Amino acid sequence: MRFELYTKESDDRTVYITGNFNNWNPRDYSYQLKQLDPHNYFIEIDSEILPDIVEYKFTKGGWENVELDKYGNITPNRKAEKAAGKTSDIIEKWRLNWGPFKKEFFPIAEVISDEFYIPQLDRYRKVWAVLPYDYYVSEKSYPVLYLQDAQNLFNEGSGYGNWEIDKKLSILAEYGRGDVIIIAIEHGSEERIKEYIFDNDNIANGSEGKKYIRFITDTLKPFVDEHYRTKKDRDNTGIGGSSLGALISIYSGFLYPEVYSKLLIFSPSLWVEPNNNFPMMNFRIPFKTKIYLYGGGQEGSKMVKRIRVFEEYLKRWEKKNLFDFEFKTSINPEGTHSEFYWSQEFPRAIEWLYYNNTENPVEVKPQQQSVKN
Repeated sequence: MRFELYTKESDDRTVYITGNFNNWNPRDYSYQLKQLDPHNYFIEIDSEILPDIVEYKFTKGGWENVELDKYGNITPNRKAEKAAGKTSDIIEKWRLNWGPFKKEFFPIAEVISDEFYIPQLDRYRKVWAVLPYDYYVSEKSYPVLYLQDAQNLFNEGSGYGNWEIDKKLSILAEYGRGDVIIIAIEHGSEERIKEYIFDNDNIANGSEGKKYIRFITDTLKPFVDEHYRTKKDRDNTGIGGSSLGALISIYSGFLYPEVYSKLLIFSPSLWVEPNNNFPMMNFRIPFKTKIYLYGGGQEGSKMVKRIRVFEEYLKRWEKKNLFDFEFKTSINPEGTHSEFYWSQEFPRAIEWLYYNNTENPVEVKPQQQSVKN
């Protein structure tokens, strides 16, 4: 079957087709389109591979770079009958790193406290709540994700760039997938390494990770649950971060599986624990825990290798009946150790952790109605 495409916007990104014939893989090198000129592309696919009714979309290498209509809106899946033998499509616009972003879906970022007291460490920290765009006009309760390194999550002008979680949450809300409260804890500047290292004085003399984990679990979470409309149970509570922030989140999930069921682990600093000697609580019935693991192929020779080894340990711990893991590993061959790539991965992680779906295998209806404050 021949698929022809005319696109009004031209750039140097490769065009792919994805659909119900390749598990909706948006960057499948077997399904790259051939380019005839700056605006025209085509691909011929063996009909034996295709179902009778083909559902498909075009991307430029990922859901963050998927096709849009002329207004910048999400498009429904395209459908064609295999028996037709040929189809011709037109695309008006393309996403670029999840953009454009619609202001009416932007979350509400508010400061819980500029100086939230940490009794376990006898110091103070700025803590943010990032609430769904319609939080104050709805009566819903929401699941929660606790994230480390708030300085690098959504504030413009942060030293290393940022994840733009406000923009990414607006995209998720547009899809009807934005019903999550993010609690973002700013890191302790010069104390960051100590607070994110659990118990390894070779790395950080006087490591304070145990106390920091207790702060989030025993002090911050009860405060958040009291002051916001949260779903308090473990099935609706997650924790995560990147680099050392990912490492301390692994510890949190393993030591408090009765509190956290979802771990968002980006580019974890597993070099701190080369033997994967993570302490974990032993419960009679293992807790089911979802872990989204991400790493970049350009983060140094050992990042991806360590993630694969960590995966093997997860499987071993599962066999010992310590945990019941469900994990998804995403490796970006081009990814460096940077906020830009964590930003790209964030919506995929949220969707998998909180909405139980793989990427776009079913029709995702856009949220047409927005609520104006």
